[in-house]
Amino acid sequence: MAKANHRMASRFFDVAVVLLVLVSAASTQAYGSLTPDYYASICPQALPTIKRLVSAAVKKERRMGASLLRLHFHDCFVNGCDASVLLDESHPNSERNARANLRSARGFEVIDQIKKEVDRTCGRSVVSCADILTVAARDSVTALGGPWWEVPLGRRDSKQAFLERANSDLPEPGMDLPALINSFAKQGLDDKDLVVLSGGHTLGFSQCRAFRDRIYGDSNIDTWFANSLKKVCPQVAGNGDANLSGLDSTPARFDVNYFTNLLYKKGLLHSDQALFGGVSTDQLVKSYAYNPKLFWDDFAYSMIKMGNIKPLTGYQGQIRVKCSKVNY
Repeated sequence: MAKANHRMASRFFDVAVVLLVLVSAASTQAYGSLTPDYYASICPQALPTIKRLVSAAVKKERRMGASLLRLHFHDCFVNGCDASVLLDESHPNSERNARANLRSARGFEVIDQIKKEVDRTCGRSVVSCADILTVAARDSVTALGGPWWEVPLGRRDSKQAFLERANSDLPEPGMDLPALINSFAKQGLDDKDLVVLSGGHTLGFSQCRAFRDRIYGDSNIDTWFANSLKKVCPQVAGNGDANLSGLDSTPARFDVNYFTNLLYKKGLLHSDQALFGGVSTDQLVKSYAYNPKLFWDDFAYSMIKMGNIKPLTGYQGQIRVKCSKVNY
C-alpha cells in the first residue's frame, strides 16, 4: 500500500511539474515578452525540426534561403512580425498581392511543410507560424554561411492581412536614401539597421522588372556592369520581366560582396546603390565591405531588433493550424 501511495504521489508530482511548466510559458506570453528558450520545455524539438527542414530546402535549392529571409523581412515591415504575409489569396487583403510581393514572394510551401512537421512533433497550437518564419530566416542565413543568433520566441499569429499597409510600408527598389531612411524609421529602425539589413541582399536574385530602370536610366552605375545586365533584361517593359540576376556576385553565399559591389557602382537595385556615393551612409558601407565580422555581428543584432517589431503575444492573435489560413 505504501509503495502504491508513493507511485501515485510521484505521478501527481510529475503532472504538477508539467502543468507548472505550461503555465509558466503561458504567463511569459501573457505579459508580452519574448524569450529564446520559450519552447525549451513545451517542445524542445521545435527548433531542431525547423533547422532540419530549412537545411533540406536550402540544400535542394540554395535560392530558397534568400526567399525565406525575404518573407520574414516582408512580414515584419507590415504591422509587425505576425505571419500576416503567409495568409493566401483566399483571405481578404492578402499581402501576397502587394506590389513588393506579387509574382516574387516565394517559400510559402516550405513554411507549410515545416508547420506540419512541427505540429506533428509538438502538437497543434503550440508553435506559431510567426515564430517558424523568424527561426527559418535565421537558419537560412546560417545554412548559407552567415551568422547564427538566438531568436527571441513566443510570437502569435495575426488574424488578418494588411494589403494597403504592405503597399505603403514595404521598401521598393526605386527608392532613394531619404525614402529608405523614412521607411525604416517607421519601423523603429535606424540608419545602421537600414544598411546592415540591406546587406541581406548578399543572398538571392532580383527580377528584371525591379532593376530595369536602374540599368537603363541611372548614371551612378558601372558601364560594363550595366551592359552585362542588359543582356538579360530588355529595355521594353513586358519583355523578360521575370528574368533573374543575382543581387550580388555570389547570390548563394552570405558574404560582404554586396557592400564591395556598392563601392564600385555595381549595386543591382537603385535602392542598393542609394546607400553609397557621397551620402550619409557611405562609411557604414565601407566598414562592412572591409570587415566581415562586423557585418556578421551587426546583422545578427539588427535581425533580432527587426524580429521584435510589434509581436503579438499573450492572448493576442492566435496560433494558426495552417499558416495560410486564419483559424475559424
